[in-house]
Amino acid sequence: MEDIMEKLGQFVGKTFAIWVMIAACLAFIWPELFKWIGAYITPLLGIIMFGMGLTVSLGDFKEVLRRPVAVIIGVVGQFLIMPSLAFLLAKGLQLPPEIAVGVILVGCCPGGTASNVMTYMAKGDVPLSVTVTSITTLLAPMVTPALILFLASEWVPVDASALLWSIVQIVILPIVLGIIFKTLLKKPAQVGVKALPLVSTVAIVAIVAAVVAGSQQKIAETGLIIFAVVILHNCLGLMLGYLFAKLFKLDLAARKAVSIEVGMQNSGLGAAIATAHFSPLAAVPSAIFSVWHNISGPIVAMIYSRMESKSEIRK
Repeated sequence: MEDIMEKLGQFVGKTFAIWVMIAACLAFIWPELFKWIGAYITPLLGIIMFGMGLTVSLGDFKEVLRRPVAVIIGVVGQFLIMPSLAFLLAKGLQLPPEIAVGVILVGCCPGGTASNVMTYMAKGDVPLSVTVTSITTLLAPMVTPALILFLASEWVPVDASALLWSIVQIVILPIVLGIIFKTLLKKPAQVGVKALPLVSTVAIVAIVAAVVAGSQQKIAETGLIIFAVVILHNCLGLMLGYLFAKLFKLDLAARKAVSIEVGMQNSGLGAAIATAHFSPLAAVPSAIFSVWHNISGPIVAMIYSRMESKSEIRK
């Protein structure tokens, strides 16, 4: 049974982008079938974070001691590049307030766990990617509300303390519970880790469907603008993340890791924050980001993996 669950999880994980796109399309066509999921966005994200807690270990933080400079570059890049890009895009393109806030929310979120898989596919520095993801996630309760307050308050009122408490509930508490569960019940935790890709995929697909269904009419009116901004935001983030790492003379594998880490966000968290504190439309950029970065991620990983091959040929 465990083997079946693991294989099913691997299959669903590899075809993740397809399931997200199918869910988004179905929710757009038949929104009434999926609107009810909107009430469960926060618990669904909590389940994903609990799963992350099952996989976190002290070893994930060894890179901080071994290569502090590379880790700092990755963390600073994550919380500098995407929030700044989001603000500049919102201002430069004169986005409507709700969409502007939604784009900024995505930009201010920590890295997504999918970045670790993409870094592996890209033949990048996986330990660095895992460490940066873990640290940015743990820093999110403090850094993300501060960035949202600083960047988004021009468009809407922002309650930073309420945001902080939401992120603690959605991110930190489930991760801590996952770590405790893993420590006290090792065998069930090992089984849970095998089921994690399947559970995480179902949860993210459900979140995307709920957001799309809840904002179907608004998406019909502004969908093209949001798609264009999200794609531009993600692509610029990937490119600038690579250049940022190159600026500090990190090696090729580390550049790939920082690029992917910067460009791929925990968009589920953005959707949960938007739904709880702003508006359904503000959650749409996060939902579209979930679809798009799981298309762009494998493409960039394929390009980066070939870069490695070329450098090996030169050697």
